Amino acid sequence: MKVLSYHSVTMSALVIKSFPDALHARLRQTAAAHRRSVTQETIHLLEKALASEDLGTSGPAQGSYWASRKLLSEYEAALKAEAFSGGGDSTLMVSEERDAR
Repeated sequence: MKVLSYHSVTMSALVIKSFPDALHARLRQTAAAHRRSVTQETIHLLEKALASEDLGTSGPAQGSYWASRKLLSEYEAALKAEAFSGGGDSTLMVSEERDAR
């Protein structure tokens, strides 16, 4: 007697909490326009975004949004003044700022 065994292949799941309703609506519209499910469209968009990044470099790829975005002048000045190099606890800083109001 031959024993048959069936192996099911499982895939990872991704849960995104607090997903904005407006963004979900846009994703549904885009998926419908491309005749895909929302899951298929999400996977497609993630693959496309990750493929456009050069993962071989230590920083963002040239030409990517994050590498070429314009920073607020106040933030840029703070970076130049090394305001964020102290290694402090950001939650403590935010809490102290809130308490000072």
